[in-house]
Amino acid sequence: MTFSQEVITIGMCILATLITRFLPFIVFSGKKETPQFIQYLGKALPAAIFALLVVYCLKDVSLLEGSRGIPEAISIALVIGLHLWKRKILLSIAGGTLCYMLLVQLVF
Repeated sequence: MTFSQEVITIGMCILATLITRFLPFIVFSGKKETPQFIQYLGKALPAAIFALLVVYCLKDVSLLEGSRGIPEAISIALVIGLHLWKRKILLSIAGGTLCYMLLVQLVF
């Protein structure tokens, strides 16, 4: 890429980020009520996204090769346990990720 192409690419990325950040506040300002459909999406999408991430992360786990999904199963159990215990999503995600990385790098 030439320098001008790099500048244009960075500028477009900045513009896209700003639009996606500010557009919802402009469209759904406090002057009128948020549509029911948007409220539904705000409640339903987080769980759907996490379910999609779980499926995506486990799609290549083979129960017939390597460690047979043991690090994944242990990490999933830890995430579930941490979430039921503390109810803090970031702690659950960080704990499961750390557990998985340590198991894969040091144990399996």
